[in-house]
Formats: sequence, C-alpha cells, structure tokens
Amino acid sequence: MPQLATALRAPARQRPARPSATLAVTGAATAVALMNYTAPMLTLPDTAAAFGTPDSARAWLLNGTPLGLAVLLLVAGSLADAHGRRRVFLLGTLALGATTGLGAFSGSTLTFTLARIAQGAASAAVLAGSLGLLADAYPSGRDRIRATGVWGASVSGGIALGPLLAGALSLVDWRLAYGVLGLGALVIAAAGTRTLGPETAKAPGRETAKTARREPAKASRREPAKASRREPAKASHRTRPDLPGALTLGLALASLLTALTLGRDGWLRLPVGLLLLASAALTAIFVAVEHRSRTPMVDLALLRRPAFLASTLGALFTGLAVIGLFSVVPALLQSGAGMSPLGAAWLFVLWSGTAFVVALQARRLAGRLSAAYQLTLGFTLSATGVLALLGALEGPWPRLLPGLLVAGAGSGLLNAALPRLAVDSVPPEQAAMGSGANNTARYIGSAAGVALTLALTPAGPDTALLVSAGLALTGAAITLVLGRRPDRRPRR
Repeated sequence: MPQLATALRAPARQRPARPSATLAVTGAATAVALMNYTAPMLTLPDTAAAFGTPDSARAWLLNGTPLGLAVLLLVAGSLADAHGRRRVFLLGTLALGATTGLGAFSGSTLTFTLARIAQGAASAAVLAGSLGLLADAYPSGRDRIRATGVWGASVSGGIALGPLLAGALSLVDWRLAYGVLGLGALVIAAAGTRTLGPETAKAPGRETAKTARREPAKASRREPAKASRREPAKASHRTRPDLPGALTLGLALASLLTALTLGRDGWLRLPVGLLLLASAALTAIFVAVEHRSRTPMVDLALLRRPAFLASTLGALFTGLAVIGLFSVVPALLQSGAGMSPLGAAWLFVLWSGTAFVVALQARRLAGRLSAAYQLTLGFTLSATGVLALLGALEGPWPRLLPGLLVAGAGSGLLNAALPRLAVDSVPPEQAAMGSGANNTARYIGSAAGVALTLALTPAGPDTALLVSAGLALTGAAITLVLGRRPDRRPRR
C-alpha cells in the first residue's frame, strides 16, 4: 500500500485532523481489534476440532492474542510517546489486518496460536496509540469524558460484535471471520492516513534528527562541556524500547498461563508449582529491570499515585473476573446447554450489548461519581450478575437473562471508567504509557482468567462462576479503598 507508506513517512503533510475524525478512526480500529480478540470464543469448538486440539491445550487457542497484547502494550505505549502516536497506531492497524488474514490459513494449534500472538502484538499498537491520540485530540474537560466514553463503548461494541460475526460466518466456515476482520483493519488503516492529522505534541525525547543535531550546539553556548555531552545521550536512550522488560514480562506471563493450563489436570503436581515459582521470580526480575532501566516500559514512580493504582488494578481485576469468565461462557453454553454457535452468540450479545449501551451513557455519571468509584460500582454489579447465573449455564436460556443484563451493566461501567482513569492518572506526555499500562493489566488478567476458568470447569461451571464473583468483589474493595486516598504527584 504505497499511499499508507508515504503517509507514515511524512505525517506533517497531512491536514490537521478534526477531533471527531480522530475519535471515529481510533474507535473503529479499537472495535476491530476487540472483535478479533473475541471471535475465537464462538469458534473454539470448531477450531479445536479442525486442529485436533486436546482439552488441556484449548486455552492457548484463546490466549494467544492476550499474551501478545500483555507483553507489548507497554512497549507500544513507550514507542508511541517517543516516536509518534499516529505512526504507531497506523502501523499497528496495518499489521493487525495482515496477521489476522494470515491466521485464517493456519493449519495447526501451534501456527494458529503464533498468528494470534502476532495479532495481539499488532492490537497493542492500536490500543496504546488510540488512547494517546484521543488524549491529544481532547486535552481535558467534558469533551475528553465523552470521547473516552465513546472509546469504551467501542471496546464493548467490538466484544459484542466479534462473536456474532464469528457465529454467523461459522455456518459456512469458521475461518471466514478472520478474513473479514483482516480486510476491515486494512480499510481502517487506509482511512487513517487521510483523516489523522500530524502529531500535535512532542513527548520528552521525541526529537527529530535535525533537532538532535541542533541541541548540543545550543547547550554548548549555555554550559559548554556539560550540556553538550548529556543531551545527545538523552535523546538516544529515550527512543530505545525496553526489550529486557518486555522479555521478562513475556516469560513471566507465559509461565503463569502454562501453570494455569496444566492445573486442569491437578494443582498439586510438581510442574505446576515450579512454573508458578518461575512466574513469581520473573515478575520480580521485571520490576528490578524497570527500576534500573533508563527507558522503562512503565514509570514505577507512577505507582505512588492512587489514581494510577486504581486504574491498573481495576484493569487487572476486570480481566480476571469479567473478561476471563465471559470469554469461556459461549463455549460453555454450546457444551452444557447444547446451543448452536449462533444461539450462544446472541446470548453473548445480550451481555456485551448491554455493556455497550451503558458505556455510552456512563458519561452522565462523570459529575456525580469519580472514575474509581465507578469501577467499584461496575465490579459490584458484575459480581451480582455472575451470581445470578449460578445453575443457569446448563439450563433453559431464559434463566440467563437477568444475570447477563446486570453483569453487562457492570462491564459497561468498567469499560467507560478505565480509559478515562488511564489518561487522567498520568502526565499528558505519558498518556500512551498510561493507556499501555492499563491495557496490559487488563489482558494479563484476561489471559490468566481464561486459563483459570477453563481449569475450573471440569468441577462444574458454578465453580468458575463463584471464583469470578469473588474476584469481582475483590476488585470492588480495592478500587473503593484507592478512591478514598488523595492523589499525589510522584517526585521526579
């Protein structure tokens, strides 16, 4: 696509974008990324049958994309802050289209999982760049609240439409959904080159080569020896991605997911314990790497901010308690209640569609309820809805309706509050890092939640429901406590 390549090389020639155009393009790309994320929920039985995937390995068919997202979201956020949110967003959307199309041609569990990991990496660039672009287009106030609410609704809309599209197309061939989504991402990437304007702000370290050459000369006139030695080094380090951090985080998450997957066959076995210990050790190494890095994936000083903690932990428990469970619910409905893929998709849409509507309307709560307390309310409603599903996943479908509606309302509140808190809890120049940290926590939680739910289902679906409700109530308690603490700026 020569036009796209030209636009990526020379964004300054583009006309300034209207905020509404930025919102439309980023919302559409986010929706496609989430549709791609949720599509395997409906095709899981057909995909596993096509590849001959054993029950103990089915979690990897769902967890490829969350793994890629979780590992690279923070790297994508840092790259977007350093090299341009527009560039990272467009490259991510283009890569999402290409890798999703390739996934349709996979012939085994391994190749499909690798394609899904690549799709997760591309989605990481889309999500981190999109919230950064929105932070530029809507600097503050009610317009930002409305924009992040619409973006949150695009998350809910993508979650809702992905299984519906996959369920409908699976009547012909389950692979068709990935071809359609790949084409959609390519169309959005092409549209983005025309509608997204040039970068409007520079984060620290985002210097052009010309500026970098100029800076030492200016510094030498002010502080001859000292400044000229320091500035070029600073520029070179700020633009270098934190690959050691990404590697240790990826290994930690892969160890955790493998342990949870193996736990299905017994939690007290030696390999499970060793993998859990390895995950804990690698997480500690990740923290140490971030503490020593000159260009960390996440600025650890942000952890002193209660709002940032509420955003990150709220996203983690959203993944664990909400996304993890409902990623598996369509497959449970097909196996337990004997529903068709399309029938299970429509019930899934009742939950995710309710989340979409509530996320759009949640902006009306902005003046009355802080984002942290909105998370508390969302977790409480989600737990209530999940408890109402007890005993219903293997029965007649009308019994599912009240629980799905209440849980969907809770999910909508969470989806609206998380992006708002992600960008409000960090300095403007770190908006992409803030959104990256938020989404990383969400997808670490969702990957672990999927593996945990699948490991618990042999004991009966009600066991998974009770664990999910307990995790949601834990998230409610954490965000309630953090919402009461005054925010403080970290010392730099």
